[in-house]
Amino acid sequence: MAGQTIMKGFVGLNIPLNVRRLVAMVPAITIIALGIDPLKSLIVSQVVLSFELPMAIIPLLLITSNKKFMKEFADTPLERIMGVLVASFVMILNGLFLYFTLKGEV
Repeated sequence: MAGQTIMKGFVGLNIPLNVRRLVAMVPAITIIALGIDPLKSLIVSQVVLSFELPMAIIPLLLITSNKKFMKEFADTPLERIMGVLVASFVMILNGLFLYFTLKGEV
């Protein structure tokens, strides 16, 4: 539903319900058809998403702290600090995960 709201409201695309459902179900059906363990697939997808998270957080922090874009709604210094701490924490955890994975401990 959120995806449809974005596509229709911001991008101007109206994708039929059946097509949206098909796009959502094809990856799951493919994984099942290929005999891949669904739990492992879920874990891999979440790992990939965790590495993409900083790519969303950092631009968000840059935009929300910019008074030119946000005017009176721009982040306060405390909010900026909290945002940087959260982004740093996520990147540190990703780095540790990558380190331990390459070392063979995960």
